[in-house]
Amino acid sequence: MDSQVFRQAAHSAVDEIIDYFENLRDRRVLSDVEPGYLRKIIPEEPPKDGEEWSKIQKDMEAKIMPGLTHWQHPDFMAYFPTAVTFPSILGELYSASLSAPGSNWQCSPAMTELETIVMDWMAGLLHLPDCFLSKGQGGSVIQGSASESVVTVMVAAMEGYIRRAYTGLTGHEREEKACHLRNRLVALGSDQTHSSPAFQDLLAECKREGLEPFYITVNLGTAVTCAVDDFAMITAVNNAGAFFPPLWIHVDAAYAGSALILEEYAHLSKSFEHIDSFDMNMHKWLLVNFESSCLFVRNRRHLTDVLTVTPSYLRNEYADNGLVTDYRDWQIPLGRRFRSLKIWFVMRTYGIKGMQTLVRRHIALEKQFAAWLSERPDLFHIITPPAFALTVFTVVVSPGEAQQRQKGMVNCTNGAPVRGNLASNDVKPDPDSQRQKRANALTKEVYERINASGKLFLTSSVINGIYAIRFVSANQKPNEQSLRAAFELILHINQEVLGEERN
Repeated sequence: MDSQVFRQAAHSAVDEIIDYFENLRDRRVLSDVEPGYLRKIIPEEPPKDGEEWSKIQKDMEAKIMPGLTHWQHPDFMAYFPTAVTFPSILGELYSASLSAPGSNWQCSPAMTELETIVMDWMAGLLHLPDCFLSKGQGGSVIQGSASESVVTVMVAAMEGYIRRAYTGLTGHEREEKACHLRNRLVALGSDQTHSSPAFQDLLAECKREGLEPFYITVNLGTAVTCAVDDFAMITAVNNAGAFFPPLWIHVDAAYAGSALILEEYAHLSKSFEHIDSFDMNMHKWLLVNFESSCLFVRNRRHLTDVLTVTPSYLRNEYADNGLVTDYRDWQIPLGRRFRSLKIWFVMRTYGIKGMQTLVRRHIALEKQFAAWLSERPDLFHIITPPAFALTVFTVVVSPGEAQQRQKGMVNCTNGAPVRGNLASNDVKPDPDSQRQKRANALTKEVYERINASGKLFLTSSVINGIYAIRFVSANQKPNEQSLRAAFELILHINQEVLGEERN
């Protein structure tokens, strides 16, 4: 493919991408292909001779599109969203063209320096304390995902803990201490929020069993209900050091962290000066396509002291004299992509106000959806209030059940009343297990029929024995009209299932 053929192919591909976005509603949101469908229609071996681009492009629609679930579809309300915008796509195009594996500053100075700048922009936009800015001891780096960030800081936390433990020891004694300690180290985490007594009890249990916790992941937005930990309480318990030296505290805010760009959520980050690291994914809610996970650390030396690798072929006078940042020392892989480019494009295109408007609109849409559910207490029960554009609800089995179930459930955050938009996963199931099983079965049937219709895609979860449906309105495309259509579909299927069950 020469430059002229590429020019034609690129224009054609861009036209097709634009048409895809403009006509998404005409497609089925959830793919209905059977496993192994693609193997049947793609040759077993690659072609011996090269093919024309026009032939290759046709297979995108004919063979690939049928096997895609369309995450940008206005009827995609499942999981959490994954963002994409035209400025972000352009950033990817330039990045792919430059193909710079930014192992160190010298590989491409602009690649390193732009990342530092846009990540400092994001720290300010997220209302993070100044200790996470590059001008001090902290800093930030773009990772591939929140999971990758967790692994990175967990490795740094573990090695740092061990090194502090054998300070002053040498030779065999040092190695023996490290080996013995490695067998007792544990990292703590939960898919739910942590209460103060539970956290202290967990530390006490580790002490009794001879284990040494060195790290804990806490949540700003759990996956199931977007519940939020009490960060001030956790850091206070941690700093008290009643059982162990302070643990490394990492805040996982993969999805809900985007809401910190709003003043009304800024209070959530007030205790972050006492945490060690924080991560959020711009590729979920903030207009940048996958992958763009923003990891912030309070002390960058805690990463670089553990992860630095400097073979002779990567050495240069700027790095040796400490004049530049080499982001390979902030991550596990050696090479890295030019991901800051798409973030830069998006932030400049939308501006702070544009990004804030998007998040506020999604939160308002979800409150409207929850209001529609609340108008039918005979059919729906909201388990947790709308939080970060997420509502979690179940099917009501019989008239009057909503009031009964409400008495048997608690909507709270760490034992305290719900504040603002903070959801809870501290939900107590109905004591009548047979009724709960019946409610679970009906909710599951409603959920499965919704997705089988192909008109809407949702996800479900189980919260302390309660089968629930999750509805997320943070996709870019939905508006009040599309949410109303989604509600009417859910309502219709719910009534259909309940009618069959009661007959």
